[in-house]
Amino acid sequence: MPIFHAYDGTALAYHLMGEGNPKDRTLICLPGGPMRASAYLGDLGGLAAGRRLVLLDLRGTGDSVAPADPSTYRCDRLVEDIEALREHLGHQRIDLLAHSAAGNLAVLYAARHPQRLRTLVLVAPGTRAAGVDVTEQDRIEAAGLRSREPWYAEARAALDEIAAGRPAGDVRPAVEPVAYGRWDEAARTHATSAAGQTNRAAQRAFHGEGAFDPASTVAALREVAAPVLVLAGEHDGCPSPDRATELAALFPHGEFVVQRGAGHYPWIDGPGAFIRTVTAFLDPGVRSVQAGGIRLAYRVLGDPAAPPVVLVHGRGGSSRDWTLVAERLAGEHRVYALDFRGHGLSDWPGRYSFELFRDDLHAFLEARNLAGATVVGHSMGGVAACLLAEREPGLIGRLVLEDAPLLRPLDPPRPAAERPDGPMEFDWPVVPSIDAQLNEPDPAGRERLGEITAPTLVIGGARSHIDQEQLAWMAERIPGARFVTIDAGHLVHAARPEEFLSALRSFGTA
Repeated sequence: MPIFHAYDGTALAYHLMGEGNPKDRTLICLPGGPMRASAYLGDLGGLAAGRRLVLLDLRGTGDSVAPADPSTYRCDRLVEDIEALREHLGHQRIDLLAHSAAGNLAVLYAARHPQRLRTLVLVAPGTRAAGVDVTEQDRIEAAGLRSREPWYAEARAALDEIAAGRPAGDVRPAVEPVAYGRWDEAARTHATSAAGQTNRAAQRAFHGEGAFDPASTVAALREVAAPVLVLAGEHDGCPSPDRATELAALFPHGEFVVQRGAGHYPWIDGPGAFIRTVTAFLDPGVRSVQAGGIRLAYRVLGDPAAPPVVLVHGRGGSSRDWTLVAERLAGEHRVYALDFRGHGLSDWPGRYSFELFRDDLHAFLEARNLAGATVVGHSMGGVAACLLAEREPGLIGRLVLEDAPLLRPLDPPRPAAERPDGPMEFDWPVVPSIDAQLNEPDPAGRERLGEITAPTLVIGGARSHIDQEQLAWMAERIPGARFVTIDAGHLVHAARPEEFLSALRSFGTA
């Protein structure tokens, strides 16, 4: 257990989790409570699998020593403990994550040391330091979203007592379920672990008089150049999504995300969704956009002024599938490689179809003002792009369909697929959903090919499982389309990148 010394000599402890990829950076994590030991953060739902986490025990909590001066528990005085940790770790700038009440501490750190921040992640954060008031009514309304739960009546009665300022005894057990998106075994185990983790005297001092000066803090936040992510749970009331939105708006580069189905501990309620959101934000090569209510992650390369090209992957893939092709295209184009819903670092909402992928692409093009861009779609992504070109003539400037299946009923139909064991980089329900559509597709998809107005190139893999005669037929139905076959399997751009890029060049894209 590593130790360092704060400005006043207090010995503070931190815990290391995860090795991370050499390309990844250390993430300093501040626990809430306030003044709760960092143990409750765990590995943040598995975030440590890809990053090196530094979990700080604030002074007087966990393995850190209590200070000689109890007034140093006050939130604004804890800021220099964070700065001492940064210096101890030897980082010029830091990636900082704060949960719950520690959001106040992180906000004060950002205001006082903006040049030391590389990124800031605020998870279900306290908002008091920035003058955003969370009320008991916020908590009651959030609890009301769970009114059908068996524990709701007791929790609501306890919340009403708290709001009236007359709680009868310890009401914490009654309100514990409100803090979680699902009051299941994982949540109950996590709630039970809280016993003995909080320094109650330090907790009382944390919000002491003089700790916060919202007006000066908000003014200082306008100078924070670092990107900031504020992540709120859909069912949380402390803060509610509305209050969290207010906080995010105070930062010049603030981004706001609501995790569906989550409460105050989103890494417990939905670890996969939490990891994807935070990982996408922390990766400097990934950006996100809210499109049609779905957070879509994407990678972008090339000169912003260059002609845009949008690359969309096939089923089970992600934006990483295009790495080599994207790098080559970026020499003369602004390249956007998208993760569809249910794939990579985008949201995994659980509902999938060719039409929903089409709508993802449509919303992304509009959100990024990419009307007239060249769209290159592989397999499932090609079907989505084709459906969009049929539905919205003129939106896509040029269209490239790489080994994208023609929507004719499969003969024989595909049998029900079985999910493989182990973790996956895409949401398994994508497979049965798309298989069902391939077995019984909407005939309109192939009947409207003649409505496509974008210049179109169809690229097939000569050794692919996709029927190349059907691709030729597709090209014949699209006005002015060209059909090119390359000696490859289904993943043409990966197996034969030079030939693939040559075909794009001849089409006027690469």
